[in-house]
Amino acid sequence: MKEQFLVKHAVGGRAFIDTGKQPVEYTCKQVEEQWVFTVKIDKERIAELLKWKDELNVFVFQEFENQPTRKVWFYVGDDAVHYSEEQGELTIIAGSQIAYVPEHFSAQL
Repeated sequence: MKEQFLVKHAVGGRAFIDTGKQPVEYTCKQVEEQWVFTVKIDKERIAELLKWKDELNVFVFQEFENQPTRKVWFYVGDDAVHYSEEQGELTIIAGSQIAYVPEHFSAQL
C-alpha cells in the first residue's frame, strides 16, 4: 500500500503539506477517540501553516494495488495544532474521521 499525507486549509483548499509532492516524515496513532499526527518539519516551512492552524483538515489517501484508492478525512478542531521548535515537530490532533472510496459515489442528477 502507498500512502499520501496532506494537510490542507479547510476553507481555501490550499495544501501546506503534501507527501505526494514533497516527502516528510510523519506518524499517526490512534489514542482513544482521537488521531494524533506527528510531523517532522522545519520552522521555515511551518510559519504559514500555523497562521491557519484553526482551519486545517488532514487527509490520508491509501492507494492499493488491486482496489480503488481509499481516502480518509480527519477533522481537526480548535487548539489541536501545536509546533515544537526544539524538536522540529508539528502535532495535529483530529477528533473524528471519515473514510470513503470516491469511486463508490455517483452523481445524483
